[in-house]
Amino acid sequence: MNGSREAEMTVKRVGMVVHGGHPEAVAAAGTVREWSAEHGIACKDIDVWADGGRHSARQEVAAAGDPDLVVTLGGDGTFLRGARLAAAADALVLGVDLGRVGFLTEVPMTEVRSALDAVHEGRLDVEERMLLTMRASRRLEVPADIEALMRYGRGPLLPPTSVRPDCETGGEWGVPLDVAALNDVVLEKLARDRQISVGVYISGRLLASYSADALLVATPTGSTAYSFAAGGAVVSPRAEVLVFTPVAPHMTFNRSVVAAPDEPVGMRILERSGRAAVSIDGQVRGVIGPGDWVGVYASPRKLRAVRLGPMDFYGRLRERLNLTDAPAAVADGTPAPLWPVSSPPPGDLAHLAMPRSPVARP
Repeated sequence: MNGSREAEMTVKRVGMVVHGGHPEAVAAAGTVREWSAEHGIACKDIDVWADGGRHSARQEVAAAGDPDLVVTLGGDGTFLRGARLAAAADALVLGVDLGRVGFLTEVPMTEVRSALDAVHEGRLDVEERMLLTMRASRRLEVPADIEALMRYGRGPLLPPTSVRPDCETGGEWGVPLDVAALNDVVLEKLARDRQISVGVYISGRLLASYSADALLVATPTGSTAYSFAAGGAVVSPRAEVLVFTPVAPHMTFNRSVVAAPDEPVGMRILERSGRAAVSIDGQVRGVIGPGDWVGVYASPRKLRAVRLGPMDFYGRLRERLNLTDAPAAVADGTPAPLWPVSSPPPGDLAHLAMPRSPVARP
């Protein structure tokens, strides 16, 4: 359920994912440590770049003492790393924002202490976000001969995907991979001059065979990321759908397809295709070739994100994407609010998600 209220939230262990390249994030991390010490709460950095390598999410959260709250200090990329850890630990995640373009973070750096107070005192909402998981024809691995290419500009690679131990493995249903994507799963070409050819199946039926630069499956959260840049639809993060979007396809049909959460999206590399990299939330996790396939579907798990108030997604959409009005429309001036929300909604609108009335706020 989205927006559930945590009446009594007890924080016992805090894990931090910090964007060390930004001094303001490092300073805010010091505030988190001070707050934790004052409240007798264990606090530990989760260094996803430890020792120049990468570890699985389960290894990282175990090394941090299995936190029940993961605080990310940075932008959306930092939040995605923290979300991967929080999902593995079934922990809450609180995103602290650098103030740049982004959709995922919740509070500005200057309000870290008050945000932690609110979480500790139970004055929060828990927003559940849809995650994607996968099955594949085989384990994902990055071949040694192209590891240098994959490493360039991306930092150390994550380790190979492991298999979910609680699932049946093998046979025609493939291998259940232990991954959780908050934004998207992407198949992308490796060679600039050679597109990938992929048969795309939705709910077990062939939609079309594509030749494209990339093919991606996004969550509603990820609809404003790579999928949006590729021309995909913007979807409310409160929805539960899968958004399939082709990137630069060599065919007439180039539209996104929005599938229901129980309709998995399968992608099989065709015989004459080049190899494809598999990226999960922007991190390359493996390479597959002709005959290999991946199936992407809604995970039974959800990300539990801290909200300290209602998220104005559409206001943020207008602001962060710098949406402009048609010149002919602005000749009439700024439109008045459609519903001023200065009074409680009538009965037939009371069940809708509308902005809170100013008079109703505590």
